[in-house]
Amino acid sequence: MRVLALSFAALMATALVQSVIVAVSGSVALLGDTLHNFADALTALPLAVAFSLGRRAATRRFTYGYGRAEDLAGIAIVLLIAASAALAGYEAVVRLIHPQDVEALGWVAVAGVIGFLGNEAVARYRIKVGREIGSAALVADGLHARTDGFTSLAVLLGAGGVALGFPIADPLVGLAITAAICFVLRDAAREIYHRLMDAVDPRLVEQAEHILSGVPGVEQVGAVRLRWIGHALRAEVDIAVNHSLSLVEAHGVAVEAEHRLIHDLPRLQAATVHADPNGPEGTDHHSVLVTHRIRSR
Repeated sequence: MRVLALSFAALMATALVQSVIVAVSGSVALLGDTLHNFADALTALPLAVAFSLGRRAATRRFTYGYGRAEDLAGIAIVLLIAASAALAGYEAVVRLIHPQDVEALGWVAVAGVIGFLGNEAVARYRIKVGREIGSAALVADGLHARTDGFTSLAVLLGAGGVALGFPIADPLVGLAITAAICFVLRDAAREIYHRLMDAVDPRLVEQAEHILSGVPGVEQVGAVRLRWIGHALRAEVDIAVNHSLSLVEAHGVAVEAEHRLIHDLPRLQAATVHADPNGPEGTDHHSVLVTHRIRSR
């Protein structure tokens, strides 16, 4: 929450300074960058609401808690980025059709540098803290801010082109910035889609299987299912233990498997471990469920 508050203040201040220079200069390249910085600042608001909701305890209706609020916030962020891209692109096209002079080129260049410095400072802070607390969303938002910093530098190209006698350079750079925003939009939308569809990095599944196979008493590792709920992982796994173990002994193996997963799998908050008897040979302990499992595929 502290990161969101400070990054919101930094990006809002950056965008406000740039907006003053936009009003003076009439640069659409700088306008596009300013709109993007405003959108980036505003993304902190739905994330803050989501993080606040995520602190609430689970209820009988929301039995997994409120961590999914982060995914809903992600949809709002994608819509904000899309709106900034649409507005920036519209203004650039209008300026191409109806050219206007760009004033105060020196200040436009200064605004581009301010945009870069503001975004880079926010990017470093978000990435650093995101990695410390294990928040993939915060790290991704930091990388997003770093990309935005480089789009701010593109404003310098527009100002330089106008100074050299190419007034069309300003709206062209505005369109280039719009294209850059669209690439960021694509990556953000894909990330949110993956979260909504419970996608995880396959390497996490492999790591979980490796951890389980090293637990004493685990003879086979069955299905491993992982999902993100907010910035924490939950797991549901199947293991096979010797059929001659007592219920207490099999439960002990399952508890140790859960314990090792929580300790060794990054950002895992909880795991449900189901222990199946391994044997006797030729025995199917799930025969009554076969037809149900075929239907659910």
